[in-house]
Amino acid sequence: MAGRQEPVIWMRPEQARIGRPAERSRAEITAAAMDLADREGLEAVSMRRVAAALGTGAASLYRYVATRDDLLDLMTDSTAGEYDLPAPSGDWQADLLQLAHQARQIMRRHPWLPTLVITRPTLGPYGIDLLEHVLDVLADHPADPARKLEAFALLNALTALFVQNELATADPDAQRQTAYLRHVAAAGDHPRIAALFAATAPEGEPRDRFATIIRRTLTGVLG
Repeated sequence: MAGRQEPVIWMRPEQARIGRPAERSRAEITAAAMDLADREGLEAVSMRRVAAALGTGAASLYRYVATRDDLLDLMTDSTAGEYDLPAPSGDWQADLLQLAHQARQIMRRHPWLPTLVITRPTLGPYGIDLLEHVLDVLADHPADPARKLEAFALLNALTALFVQNELATADPDAQRQTAYLRHVAAAGDHPRIAALFAATAPEGEPRDRFATIIRRTLTGVLG
């Protein structure tokens, strides 16, 4: 039927029903893809490159993963398995902020992850566990379920954007741009830009406002 979409990869068999017995697992394939992305960036992740890392041919990989998009979904979900999800403390703001700090660390470990979180958010088994944890933290909060889902989505998206900005500021081109803005601020013709740079830390690095941004956002969504 035209327009029919395949179910998400986690609703499909681990391996194609035809062909030789399984020699690999999705977990192995995902780990190889993540290692490649961690070392060389998301652009390096292709079926051919991942297959080569596993010592096999790309054709054999299609018995486990139908498309590169499936592979990207597996990679995104696998990172959600890196969270520590303790029992709720009763302080929902503190619990969600702690979760955001973990998300920031995970995204910095996997610099390719923020892009996927923003452009193709997905929920697999690990992501479902993460969502369940967030809903457990917010179980006694009076906000309706839709707003709680919004809080979960914004927590992920804002953290991804924040980490993207952190990673971008380390780029030499971004540093040259910052140097120019400081030059403009020092000239005195743009007082608002000057005030912006005056609000930075003494060492010249922007203050870490991550926790403040997350708190304000969660308060705005959940009240």
